[in-house]
Amino acid sequence: MHLQNPRRRRRAAGLRASALGLAVLVLAGCSSDQLARGYLPGDSANEVTNQTGRIMSLWVGSWIAALIVGVITWGLMLWCVAVYRKRKNDDVLPVQLRYHVPLEIMYVILPILMVGVLFYYTARDQHEIQTVSGDPDLRVQVIGKQWSWDFNYLDDDVYDSGVQAEGVGQEGTLAEQITLYLPVDETVEFTLNSRDVIHSFWVPAFLYKMDVIPGQTTNTFEVTPTKEGTYVGKCAELCGEYHASMLFNVKVVSREEYDEHIEALRDAGQTGQLGIDASKLQDLDSVRRQGEPAGASQGSED
Repeated sequence: MHLQNPRRRRRAAGLRASALGLAVLVLAGCSSDQLARGYLPGDSANEVTNQTGRIMSLWVGSWIAALIVGVITWGLMLWCVAVYRKRKNDDVLPVQLRYHVPLEIMYVILPILMVGVLFYYTARDQHEIQTVSGDPDLRVQVIGKQWSWDFNYLDDDVYDSGVQAEGVGQEGTLAEQITLYLPVDETVEFTLNSRDVIHSFWVPAFLYKMDVIPGQTTNTFEVTPTKEGTYVGKCAELCGEYHASMLFNVKVVSREEYDEHIEALRDAGQTGQLGIDASKLQDLDSVRRQGEPAGASQGSED
């Protein structure tokens, strides 16, 4: 029986690997926009908010830098394995201790420079994302609770309240969850408070989330939705038995549709503002105060 030449086997394996690599590139080209976004949700031609493009660029840039470093590192390792491998009939041990000061200095300086560059771009973008102008078009207070959400539309003096799941099988579906309405192309300032434990307000399509912390912490951020549509929101912090059911919808709509929704809430009698203590409605000015829980101020009861 004729045995296949080892060189031929290696050549065939190389051809198969090349074909597989070519197939991967072709398939990747079918979703070039997703690949360019680092497989983050959204559409590069029409970003969901004014910040998603910045966040996507930081994400993709970080991965490109990491891949370049990885290729260089693995390439040097494989080169050393190939060049300095033990040869046949070579029984001499290599030098076990050797210093190369310039190389060791490079080992220290290069990682510091790499981390410094990543830190700079991260700090720059984080500062831009978390900057609050103080003059938004709309103010919304978000109150997290086990296991739903309350939304106070502060400038319109109305509220909407989600239903808490209280037992097994009562989680509900996404269509049944509370919906937050936002007007397109208008800057929204979110004020985040919690009624019980730590939650996290997250709209994945916005590529941003922020913790909702009870006690004396009030977190704020601004965003401008730029694409109409319905988006899924959820709690991103493990907060108890029904954490997975703590969902909400976000509808980015025209100003006319937003005003219609506000009028519907007003017609339903949902005027005023829900405080941290849900049994009380709070004065609008006290809710807007930053740096303290909205429930800490003296409220007025309906």
